[in-house]
Amino acid sequence: MNRPDTIIKLLLIDDSIENAEQTISILRNGGIAVRPMRASTESELEAALEQQPPDLVIADLSSRELTIQQVRDAAARGGRDVTLIACARTPSQDAIVAAFRDGARAMALRDSHEHLQMIVRREFEALTMRRNVRRLEASLRESERRCDALLDSSRDPIAFVHEGMHVRANRAYLEMFGFDDFEDIEGMSILDLIDGKDADDFKALLKRLSKGEKPPQRLNLKARRHDGHSFDATMEFAEASFEGEPCQQITFRRQVADAAIEQELDALRSKDLITELYNRQHLLTEIEQAAAQAANGKADQALLLVEPVDFARVLDAIGLGNADVLFGDMAALLRSHLAPTDIAGRVGDHTFGVLSTARNAEATQQFAEALRNAFSEHIFEIGKQSISLTVSIGGVLIGEKNANATAVLDIAHGALRTAQGEGGNRVRLVDPAEEDRAAAESTRHWLALIDRALASDGFVLYYQPIISLHGAEGDFYEILLRMGSPKGEIPPNQFLPIAERAGRMPAIDRWVISHAIQALAERERAGQQTTFFVKLTPQSLEDQTLLPWIAQQLKNARLRGDSLVFEMPESKVVTSLKSARAFAKGLEQIRCSFALEQFGSGLNSFQLLKHIPAHYLKIDRTYMAELPRNKESQEKIKEICDQAHHAGKLTVAEFVEDAASMAILFNCGVNFVQGNFLQEPEKILSHGAA
Repeated sequence: MNRPDTIIKLLLIDDSIENAEQTISILRNGGIAVRPMRASTESELEAALEQQPPDLVIADLSSRELTIQQVRDAAARGGRDVTLIACARTPSQDAIVAAFRDGARAMALRDSHEHLQMIVRREFEALTMRRNVRRLEASLRESERRCDALLDSSRDPIAFVHEGMHVRANRAYLEMFGFDDFEDIEGMSILDLIDGKDADDFKALLKRLSKGEKPPQRLNLKARRHDGHSFDATMEFAEASFEGEPCQQITFRRQVADAAIEQELDALRSKDLITELYNRQHLLTEIEQAAAQAANGKADQALLLVEPVDFARVLDAIGLGNADVLFGDMAALLRSHLAPTDIAGRVGDHTFGVLSTARNAEATQQFAEALRNAFSEHIFEIGKQSISLTVSIGGVLIGEKNANATAVLDIAHGALRTAQGEGGNRVRLVDPAEEDRAAAESTRHWLALIDRALASDGFVLYYQPIISLHGAEGDFYEILLRMGSPKGEIPPNQFLPIAERAGRMPAIDRWVISHAIQALAERERAGQQTTFFVKLTPQSLEDQTLLPWIAQQLKNARLRGDSLVFEMPESKVVTSLKSARAFAKGLEQIRCSFALEQFGSGLNSFQLLKHIPAHYLKIDRTYMAELPRNKESQEKIKEICDQAHHAGKLTVAEFVEDAASMAILFNCGVNFVQGNFLQEPEKILSHGAA
């Protein structure tokens, strides 16, 4: 997905609300945030499209009322770019062909959770890309319009030449060669404007350009006007495009007799006069060219940004009037360490850039460190003052993954800010390939910590009170997990996703359950009637030995079964419905309870209770956000509580953060509340990590 917080507006075409709920749960379990709606008839489809124009439409091929073609036509009437995904369990070849013929962009297999998630991610990314392309095309058209206006108003004679023919020329160009209108020159060969003495050499140049060779930056020759008069000219070349076709932008200049003046003009166009380095515009052009070369496979390129540490303090010491002197001296020091292949420029008020085009990653790091050391060891003589300063250097290796000038600058700037945030006088070089290797190494590191914690009681249990609003007997707590380490306890969001991907969750679940039972037994022996809510993951549901093991643990601890409530999110239960139902029914046999977390997040959450014998419903946390000001959330919570009580279920509101919400929840009929406002989690059982 483009961003972690991206929400996909999703329309489900499905006759079965259970199937729609399962699709939503599959996507949410895969980390895909959706805002769903469902339609099963034409009128519902029209209403859904009017109420919430979707990004994606997932249409079940078995729908009795709506065909793929009907859905496509209805979605297209709004003029929006809506991606239509056909969905089926085991589609035939003919059904797949028909779906694509009728407008589907992709086919998702309903029974393959991973396939459905992959298709939704891919199609949403493609949709986002198409939308971005349209925005960029509109921006490009506006830029081209402005460029045309600038081109026409430019005093430099400029033309665009494709395969040797004029395709565009500005007014100054026409005047230089004696033409009244562009129609007089359109389609004319540029050879017709070259004096016969230089025609053969220029024809050879055109042939080389047609084979893909780079043009010379500047070419001196004799040009010929429309009336036959010749004059000495300099041609400057730049690669460009016209109406999507590659071409050459050619600028004609009359040769200046004084070479010193010509040299001065060149400096004015590309140099920063204070530092005598390249100016920002020229360096940006070089970065764009380096990115283009990286996209074609060129390696060993990098951009470094160099900036003095605590520049405000330095400026206070030397005075604003001496700033330009300091910049000049810094540029001279920088220039003395450059290789012939390096390109240096001033990219900001006190920021310098170095484009390295012939160093590998290790050599670039060494070069950056050498620059840093050079500045820290140098004494600058500014007026009557001798000052020292240090620099922060942030950089990025340019490769195929980031072959974009804007991305290169953004990453290098981020690395520079990181170096500054760490105190300055540091080098931070980003290597995209190294980041991939670091991510793999980080995963191995976390798995080693997890395995060590499992083997040596390295986890830590916390509990948070769940408070009854209606005076239920006993104490209620939710069990929360942390991992111990020598540097402090680690929150679960840092290691549980890795543990889940690596299949470690069943072992972690058993660790939590066994230690929670030990803690319960201690409280029971102290005369405290307590109920613990313990989280369970879908991977554990597939373990047929888990229920007998829990029963044996309770028996060994001489503990009553109703002191344990096992909880799972609604979305995960829907995608593991068969095993979750069997597990919940098994819990009833040993007198344990089952709770549904994030209840109310689906299309019709109460439908799930027909299959799962849940005793507690933990209301989805999104309803708690700004609850006192959100009447819609208040009404939804009241509706959930009314239906729950009618069905004989108890409700729990999590993430309660203020007193006003407490009063509202009490009036809505919520049975239990939980949150840091009431009490933050406390440690109940700890085993030192190895």
